[in-house]
Amino acid sequence: MGGDPGKLIKSVKGAAQKYLGVGFLLGFFLVLLTYFTVSEQFVISAPNAIRRSSPGHAHPSPSPITPFVEEKRQQAPVREEKPPKAELAAEEKPPKAEQEKPPKAEHAAEEKPPAVDVEEAHAETEDRKPVADDGRSSGTGGDGIPTEGAPAKKPACDIQGPWASDVCDVTGDVRIRGAAGTILIAPSVESGGNPNPQEWLIRPYSRKHQAVIKEVTVRELASAADAPPCDARSPVPALVFAMGGLTGNYWHDFSDILIPLYLQAVRFRGEVQLVAENFQPWYAGKYRAILKRLSRYEIVDMDKDDRVRCFPGAVVGIRMHKEFSIDPAREPLGHSMPEFTRFLRETFSLPRDAPTRLAGADGEDNEKVRPRMMIISRRHPRKLMNVDAVVALAERVGFEVVIGDPPFNVDVGEFAREVNAVDALVGVHGAGLTNSVFLPTGAVFIQVVPFGKMEHIGEVDFGVPAVDMGLRYIAYSAGVEESTLVDTLGRDHPAVRDPESVHRSGWGKVAEYYLGRQDIRLDLARFEPVLRKAMEMLREQQ
Repeated sequence: MGGDPGKLIKSVKGAAQKYLGVGFLLGFFLVLLTYFTVSEQFVISAPNAIRRSSPGHAHPSPSPITPFVEEKRQQAPVREEKPPKAELAAEEKPPKAEQEKPPKAEHAAEEKPPAVDVEEAHAETEDRKPVADDGRSSGTGGDGIPTEGAPAKKPACDIQGPWASDVCDVTGDVRIRGAAGTILIAPSVESGGNPNPQEWLIRPYSRKHQAVIKEVTVRELASAADAPPCDARSPVPALVFAMGGLTGNYWHDFSDILIPLYLQAVRFRGEVQLVAENFQPWYAGKYRAILKRLSRYEIVDMDKDDRVRCFPGAVVGIRMHKEFSIDPAREPLGHSMPEFTRFLRETFSLPRDAPTRLAGADGEDNEKVRPRMMIISRRHPRKLMNVDAVVALAERVGFEVVIGDPPFNVDVGEFAREVNAVDALVGVHGAGLTNSVFLPTGAVFIQVVPFGKMEHIGEVDFGVPAVDMGLRYIAYSAGVEESTLVDTLGRDHPAVRDPESVHRSGWGKVAEYYLGRQDIRLDLARFEPVLRKAMEMLREQQ
């Protein structure tokens, strides 16, 4: 037990210093570990770590941001060239596109980047409406802070089953390789990339089952570095659609393309670039007035365009609400057929938005005023065989009658003015009745439905759309004695004796007999009350 007290004290002091050093080292690592843990949690939950995306997308899971990236965000952007925003205030004029200078010819391609063309508008129209974005679709509140329970990232493309057409609506960096049929969606540099890029095959036509329409590929890129360089840059978004399918039939021209295209394009107020797959020069010529109202820019022939065109967004595909009409309750919301027919009247400068007044200032009928009726002429099957007798009957009832012969391969504006000048339109079911869109609101529209249980088809194709347009609609069903099928096939033929059996055999036979092989000879005694009803309808709305 005895010993030198000095040595004992010295030994204890040395051990204490040793353990103190170890404790200090352990404490240092503990503090360091705590720092990284807290730092990582802060970075993951930081609101500005969530990348911006299009209104149709929800934000993906946020990713960490290093101090260096955050510092770069606060700096002014390096790139000077920037396309104007797609969304313009209603009272602002859209800025003119700035033309970039191409590189000098003597410079090699690798010495300077290729020139980027800026598309110029070919006409001046009114400014486009701003597109509202309340932040709900992106999972953020009005201040950009993510809300609790924010939804996962929504796909760029809206796929709605085997019949409703697919539509992609994207804002941001979109690059279109037309000839290759690809639309590329590049993530912003600030987002750090897209960890889960998706791809869709889209048929940009309102009837997606039309196999003759080529599909285009819409592909999200994993990073901005994967995007090909721009050969041409547009200051406005693109709207990609197809001109093929069933076009060439006047009714399908409107039902399949013009009305669905209007629904997608009207919000841009002309500030959108139409990109057409299967471009048809005749179609663009016939409907040039309508297409120019929808877009101030020349149509891009997608199949022949081998450049990379860059856009600040794109809509790929068009979708119909219903046949030859618009449903205000479906997306895009708030549009209607009266709105569309007003658009057509403005496009073609049609003067009349209401029928002729049949009453004078005292409210009494003015017998000198004769409302005008147009009978649509057909050269093909479903001709009106006794048209002269029908004209004479209508004149006895009190109408002034004109015969309408709509042209095919010309601008529709001239005939639109003829239709707008009448108060009633009469015709056998067929594409010529599509001209009802040019009638003044409140005019009378009489559809002669061919024999053969064709009432449902007549209702869907023209009856419902007529009511949606605000027209006074009358359907007249031709009887078997008014059909020339009795003469050409005989009374014992199934198409005459049993129309139901023809319908059970399929659409091919229905079209063959009831649309392709019969003409109509109206029974004047049956038809006269219809004409008198039309006259009453015109008087009622005065």
